[in-house]
Amino acid sequence: MTTLSVCVYCASVEGIAPRHVELAAAVGRGIAERGWQLVSGGGRVSMMGAVAAAARAGGARTVGVIPRSLVDLEWADRESDELLVVDTMRERKALMEAHAEAFLALPGGLGTCEELFEMWTSGYLRMHDKPVVVLDPDGHYTGLLEWVRGLAADGFVRPGSVERIAVTTDVGTALDLCAAPAELPRA
Repeated sequence: MTTLSVCVYCASVEGIAPRHVELAAAVGRGIAERGWQLVSGGGRVSMMGAVAAAARAGGARTVGVIPRSLVDLEWADRESDELLVVDTMRERKALMEAHAEAFLALPGGLGTCEELFEMWTSGYLRMHDKPVVVLDPDGHYTGLLEWVRGLAADGFVRPGSVERIAVTTDVGTALDLCAAPAELPRA
């Protein structure tokens, strides 16, 4: 079994619907079942905490990366096998990217979208060749994806960029896509 390091982007605020927290836990269990490593934003609440706790419970190694200013706000996951505390969000994202071989976005807010867009864009620009996957079982990203397709239709976004991410509604398929070679955009 090949060890893969998957960075999961998701919500870290309390009050998220239980179905989203369970989705995150299912992803954590799936990562553990495959013998993979989880990279996360280093928080222990909400979806971020659920994915890490479930991964660890299944025997996966977890790496959390959190800015010093968010240690108390996101309740740092001090149970991580490796908790990296950095000074800025830019450092956080760079370390998460450096530690990961694939990126998986679950439902989330502005921070999740920002992280997804950065990996999506840098992949399209061929700055990395790692898979970027969106797990969207209940249409959380439907409007966003329609908007991006509209940008492409209007010529603001090249069609290959839209094809650069994989979108699925199923946990197992999402994890399979994380292990698959990324579809690089056409030149």
